[in-house]
Amino acid sequence: MDKDLMLSLYRDMVRIRRFEEEAARAYTRGKIGGFLHLYIGQEAVAVGAISAVEPTDYIVATYREHGHYLARVGDMNAAMAELFGKVTGCAKGKGGSMHFFDVQKRFLGGHAIVGGHVPIAAGIAFASKYRSEPDVTLCFFGEGTANIGAFHEGMALASLWKLPVVFICENNLYSMGTPLYRTLAVEDVAVRAKGYPMQQEIVNGDDVLEVREAVRRAAKRARNESLPTLIEAKTYRFRGHSMSDPAKYRTKEEVEEWMKRDPIRILANRIYALGIANEAQLQAIDEEAKREVAEAVKFADASPPPDPAALYEDVYCEAVPEEDKIVPLSRRVQAGG
Repeated sequence: MDKDLMLSLYRDMVRIRRFEEEAARAYTRGKIGGFLHLYIGQEAVAVGAISAVEPTDYIVATYREHGHYLARVGDMNAAMAELFGKVTGCAKGKGGSMHFFDVQKRFLGGHAIVGGHVPIAAGIAFASKYRSEPDVTLCFFGEGTANIGAFHEGMALASLWKLPVVFICENNLYSMGTPLYRTLAVEDVAVRAKGYPMQQEIVNGDDVLEVREAVRRAAKRARNESLPTLIEAKTYRFRGHSMSDPAKYRTKEEVEEWMKRDPIRILANRIYALGIANEAQLQAIDEEAKREVAEAVKFADASPPPDPAALYEDVYCEAVPEEDKIVPLSRRVQAGG
């Protein structure tokens, strides 16, 4: 095993875990508004998959995308500042938790509409193929997306047009608070790929190396043969659907059983077994991640909010002149209009 690779994967997962834990604390202090969907427990999927592709490949994710952003972009300052709604955030403070973005690194969201980004990923892959570029698109989503119409549209187009895209379903067993067996007519999401048809594979989403190898195979197929793949990574989120979800639909025993499969612990045990590093060395990586997160919070706190005038930037229409703005009914009545 490659020592540098193993430690890099471990570092990336720990950075995500510590970032998310601090984000949860900041949320309870009122530093973060809106929704906050944490990635704790699923780190092996984003890190394993994104480590398997090229820096020029595209990443498209759903609203639980902090881990994917950190795995690809790595900028904790920009990530935390975005959560805090600051202008130094990766989306200038306008996107918040569900809309991380970095065009330069080809991280194209952060999409809040369940399943709505699957056809977008197919479109990105179509553009790569149309321009004869060797890029692959990774599209991450939860198992709840598998019942959404846009999911089937994106899969159908990817197969019909033979697009270089890898669909990665992060099956954490619960669509918000509803268990999978109550929403899905088949046992595995991966079986849905047979209807198009395209290659499919089921992997242990808590094993970063298994995820990495599966995505490497799928990315090679996409790049060399322009063929799509559906990968289902079986995993589990340790927290509720969002910070507003107490997750009382799960038993304490169930959560504790799944936490025994903590992806960070699994990789740590493998590192110990291979003699790559000892406990003190991995603890040093953990402490480094904690310091980095603390600095990111300071950075976000010290950063200014966006200027109100920025509301009119990065939109499809130009700013409306004052004289052309629609006057609210209440003001018209007061003016006798």
